[in-house]
Amino acid sequence: MSAIKFELKHICKQTGARYGILETPHGSFETPIFMPVGTQATVKGLSPEELKSMDAEIILSNTYHLWMRPGEDLIEEAGGLHQFMNWDRSILTDSGGFQVFSLSGTRKIEEEGVHFRSHIDGSKRFLTPEKAVDIQQALGSDIMMQLDECTPYPAGKIYVKNSLERTTRWLERCLNHQTTSNKQALFGIIQGGMYPDLRKQSAREIIAFGTPGVAIGGLSVGEPAVEMYRMLDVIQPLLPEHKPHYLMGVGTPHHLFEGVLRGIDMFDCVWATRLGRNGAAVTSIGQVTVRNATYARDFSPLDPNCDCYTCKNYTRAYIRHLIKADEIFGLRLTSYHNLYFLINLMKQIRMAIQNDCFGDLFMDFKKQFDSQRR
Repeated sequence: MSAIKFELKHICKQTGARYGILETPHGSFETPIFMPVGTQATVKGLSPEELKSMDAEIILSNTYHLWMRPGEDLIEEAGGLHQFMNWDRSILTDSGGFQVFSLSGTRKIEEEGVHFRSHIDGSKRFLTPEKAVDIQQALGSDIMMQLDECTPYPAGKIYVKNSLERTTRWLERCLNHQTTSNKQALFGIIQGGMYPDLRKQSAREIIAFGTPGVAIGGLSVGEPAVEMYRMLDVIQPLLPEHKPHYLMGVGTPHHLFEGVLRGIDMFDCVWATRLGRNGAAVTSIGQVTVRNATYARDFSPLDPNCDCYTCKNYTRAYIRHLIKADEIFGLRLTSYHNLYFLINLMKQIRMAIQNDCFGDLFMDFKKQFDSQRR
């Protein structure tokens, strides 16, 4: 019995975009959905109560960082990640592979796993597919990811082919090692770089394992957006219709629309909170860099079309003052708004899909969002 249940409820007659409901051990939610990133068992600057107030239904946490600190054993002792961070809704954990592979100067990849040094204390570590499963089982997430090798951009074709085939073998090892399939869903990850034939090969190999959901990795790693869309177009016809499709590490408004157009059901990205911590806001009329001097006497909300806590209570001038004064509250306000914006955008997208007018919504968004980029 699978730990999750996905029901495809409607396909937009105008575009083919998908609307569904995904049920996990910690609740069900509608898709397509954006998942805020809680790297170290917290979404930076925001409380679980604030996330619930904006209707966040599932968040992502990072296996690598929680393994390094405080350690999966401590979190398991605390009752699991949900209990540890006081979050009673769904959690997805990545495998830690992306973070390890980004440590290009200190890691060595071999068939058995990856040798690397901790970014915290320099200690030697060894991450295997089995270890990635062990950590995530201790964390107790609802959805966990296989260990994969995320190839950089650009990368040679032979390297990418060897890498994706290793990822396939690692998925088999993850599945053979997992003991919690009735409580945790394990997703396989499609790789293949920017090579259409390799993307197809990886998709066929990963999908053949029949995992409860399928993730697409190795995109949004520096390639032009048109390349990412081209790779999604290549594998979309191969994706299983009645299982969730997760595009990893993607979450700007344009990418959300383009992904949904190509059959994606789940997204995550640190972009929204990172943008907020840099004193900028994503709004219905484009990006607003509120720390700029032009907003010093602007007593309007961040977004005139937004009803979030930030926009209902505070002005651009006040938020700019907080940011310039290095007050944490200012960055919390922009981060709150940015996440609210993306979560609310996904609500609009789901409604448009159900009403068979997602294409119209996308066109209207592009006209409004691009016309006043600041």
